[in-house]
Amino acid sequence: MTQATPALALPAEWRDFFALTKPRVMSLVIFTGLCGLLAAPEAINPVLGFTTILCIALGAGGAAALNQWWEADLDAGMRRTKDRPLPAGRMDKASARDFGIGLSAASVLVMGIAIGWLTAAILLVSILYYAVVYTIWLKPRTPQNIVIGGGAGAFPPLIGWVAATGDITLMPVVLFAIIFMWTPPHFWALALFVQSDYAKVGIPMMPVVAGEGPTRRQILIYAILLLPLSLVPCLIPRDLGGTGMFYGVVAAVLSGVFLALSARVGLRRRAGEDDPMKPEKQLFAWSIIYLFALFAALVADRWAIVQG
Repeated sequence: MTQATPALALPAEWRDFFALTKPRVMSLVIFTGLCGLLAAPEAINPVLGFTTILCIALGAGGAAALNQWWEADLDAGMRRTKDRPLPAGRMDKASARDFGIGLSAASVLVMGIAIGWLTAAILLVSILYYAVVYTIWLKPRTPQNIVIGGGAGAFPPLIGWVAATGDITLMPVVLFAIIFMWTPPHFWALALFVQSDYAKVGIPMMPVVAGEGPTRRQILIYAILLLPLSLVPCLIPRDLGGTGMFYGVVAAVLSGVFLALSARVGLRRRAGEDDPMKPEKQLFAWSIIYLFALFAALVADRWAIVQG
């Protein structure tokens, strides 16, 4: 049984509304969206570029708020999330819901008016994908939730690219696919060391339903597939937004380390709960560094091509 969300919530502060947007997650969303914008073969007006990133941030924050509104009772039952504004009783659910809807609607509307309706449509799809498809449908029903739902976090570079160019080409689809393939090992590494929380509230994450062994093997499989996929941008012609050898070398090194850490996780037997340096914790930490560094290399390579 999970704890019920308090019926009477204290007046929320701005910090509570900010916490609803999941700022740590949003930082990665904003960064990959910005990299998609900057790596595009066409430049965008700085004001429109800022507007694009602002809308991506608002959309991501709105989707995160709706996620927490829907999962408030589940969050109350998990040690990792029990101090969030809703389960902690610092905000009522209606306020969180309205805040999420407001941010989401504003982000799509402003994106459509200022940037274009194709970009706004993709942003809307990303919001609905996370708030509805993943949160409401997939997460409570299938251990493949994070695999299918991984598309929600893969949209930002695609949105940034389309904002700059006005159309969808191969390169932003590849960037989408890289994040899509990165998500399962990233999230399952986390799930391995917080699986007791998910089991407690009945969320069918892979380690809870299939066990640690199959989850570890799946992490390794996705890491193997991610390595060649991360190198695909080098094969795309430069006039279509492809990269040069700088990105290729950086991607090979980063993905090689990612694969090595994933192999340690995949080949490891069940560890004790008191082990502070589990390979899965190392993989989770590296996975965040990996995505930041990979997309930074993408932008640096693109700028080098332009300057050269």
